[in-house]
Amino acid sequence: MTREDAWALLTQYNKDHFHLQHALTVEGVMRWYANDLGYGDQADFWATVGLLHDLDFEMWPEEHCVKQQELMRRAGVDEAIIHATCSHGWGMTGVDIEPTLEMEKVLYAADELTGLIGAAALMRPSKSVQDMEVKSLKKKFKSTGFAAGCSREVIQKGADMLGWPLETLMEKTILAMRSCEADVQAKMEKL
Repeated sequence: MTREDAWALLTQYNKDHFHLQHALTVEGVMRWYANDLGYGDQADFWATVGLLHDLDFEMWPEEHCVKQQELMRRAGVDEAIIHATCSHGWGMTGVDIEPTLEMEKVLYAADELTGLIGAAALMRPSKSVQDMEVKSLKKKFKSTGFAAGCSREVIQKGADMLGWPLETLMEKTILAMRSCEADVQAKMEKL
């Protein structure tokens, strides 16, 4: 699946600014992780999974990761992409697709965390992740009233699946978001 095909599929079902920005962010984060973890030859695949992971969320939030299987199969999307994108809903959306590959575990852990980091960045004078430190993110993580929609349990479970301390997951995901922040902003300005 080309990047253009994935974007066309995503925008067929997603129009909301926030959802598109989140998809672009997770796309960039997954590309960074692929390169960081030694899967550079699979970076396009990881990025496509990141871009499409919430394909059904805007229109069918109550069927998240269930409806997108139907939508993706109808569009001829590869089963590996379907499995990977839907595994991030494991234990949350009634989907019984457990993240088993390292890439799926990264998506599971980083998806929720990008939301928390993004919300924390908006509270900073810079409105950016470029100057964010793990220490300040940990404070936001501990404040359950802050970005309450970002499940701390899922973030911790994702770190545990990867065998990483929570701080490592936070540090890497901040770096990943730094790497793509300007590109995401530029793409959003063109919409």
